[in-house]
Amino acid sequence: MSRMFEGLKVIDCGSFIAAPLAATLLGDFGADVIKVEPPGAGDPYRHVHKMPGMPQSEQAYNWLLDNRGKRGLALDLGKAEGQAVLHKLAAGADVFITNYPLAVRGKLGLDTERICALNERLIYASFTGYGETGGEVNKPGFDLTAYWARSGLMDMVRTDAGAPPARAVTGMGDHPSGNSLFAAILLALYQRERTGRGAQVGSSLLANGLWSNGVMAQAALCGATFTPRPPREKLLNALSAYYRCGDGRWLVLVIVNEARDWPAFAKCMDHAELVDDPRFATQADRFRRSAELIAIFDAAFATRDREDWRQRLDEAGVVFECVAEMADLPKDRQMLDAGVLVPFEDDATLTIDSPLYVAGIEKSKPRKPPALGEHSDAILREAGYDDSAIAQLREARIVA
Repeated sequence: MSRMFEGLKVIDCGSFIAAPLAATLLGDFGADVIKVEPPGAGDPYRHVHKMPGMPQSEQAYNWLLDNRGKRGLALDLGKAEGQAVLHKLAAGADVFITNYPLAVRGKLGLDTERICALNERLIYASFTGYGETGGEVNKPGFDLTAYWARSGLMDMVRTDAGAPPARAVTGMGDHPSGNSLFAAILLALYQRERTGRGAQVGSSLLANGLWSNGVMAQAALCGATFTPRPPREKLLNALSAYYRCGDGRWLVLVIVNEARDWPAFAKCMDHAELVDDPRFATQADRFRRSAELIAIFDAAFATRDREDWRQRLDEAGVVFECVAEMADLPKDRQMLDAGVLVPFEDDATLTIDSPLYVAGIEKSKPRKPPALGEHSDAILREAGYDDSAIAQLREARIVA
């Protein structure tokens, strides 16, 4: 079958990750996505891979992933002529996506009222840090702050109560937040099919962060009492803990059905005697003496390398997983076989497929992201500008 969104025209007038990622997902299913960037350095996200502490590579891997398959237009929205170009494009588009600060949108001609007035069928997708109502609507936000810190996730996932708050990795909150904006756009497209009219939709880092931490947040809303997370050696459940193997690599257990799996696991660990040990006879006993069990299993896991344990635990039917390091990912056979990792259309470089599919619907082959303004002339011609008009826009540095 054809790609689901073939013929859908999308304008990505955003920056960094979450909002542009929603456009990337639409492109994965066939939409024509135009990435609008300021002339000069372009979207600052292009250069994030060069920042201190980021993995070193000659490729802008972050840009490669999050802006694949788009066409590039470099446009100066600080000038009226640039805004006029954008408005002409929006008048013929289906979806307009932006995460520019609310206070800036009016200055750049991106505000909801102005854009939506151009096209009654347009979906205006707005993404913000802290929402669009309330006293903090103009507060700058990134996933590390609005998603990770404000939601309580930064506090809840620390290794134990005495450890510093845990720092998220780049894009950890932006990626699921981009999925939320994508879902909102799909809702609006469905509504448009029924009514013929577009809509404004949106999401925020604040909302997505709290949703991601929803179980613990709902507990707080219900007035629950929280137990501070203990150090690993004193976790309350030895069968849902993580262990270091003889080669220094880690794995994590999640044994939920203990009545079935406890005997098999104890035998797998060469400690079948624990099944009949009165200290660990019931689940309640194992909880109460979890530190003793962890010490026993720490010693056992240290006797073999992780690959050996992987085979033994798989054969025993125990629920576990190896804690992957980044070097493990490119050679993960299951990720390749399941289509989680896929090659780009124009070379063998692997990328990460979007985590959703529709049976029978073909997804677009990943294409490399655009260079800054790579498709400016072609996009302008499609919008009705002739060569003379394009030359004037270039001479005035409205388009680059």
